[in-house]
Amino acid sequence: MKVAEIHEMTNEELVRAIEDNRRELFNLRMQNQIGQVEDNSRIRRTRRDIARMLTEQAQRSRSAV
Repeated sequence: MKVAEIHEMTNEELVRAIEDNRRELFNLRMQNQIGQVEDNSRIRRTRRDIARMLTEQAQRSRSAV
């Protein structure tokens, strides 16, 4: 997910996207343990997407105060 897409999200969409990505990361980690993951780079991309979204969320909360 690109940074510009994250900036365009509303707060509710951002929270929902973080939850969805965390669930996806959990599932990818489980699949990785079993050996079913074909694309290991998805784990890294998902983790970084979550970090980008959390950073945006923190910036919004700081600017709102």
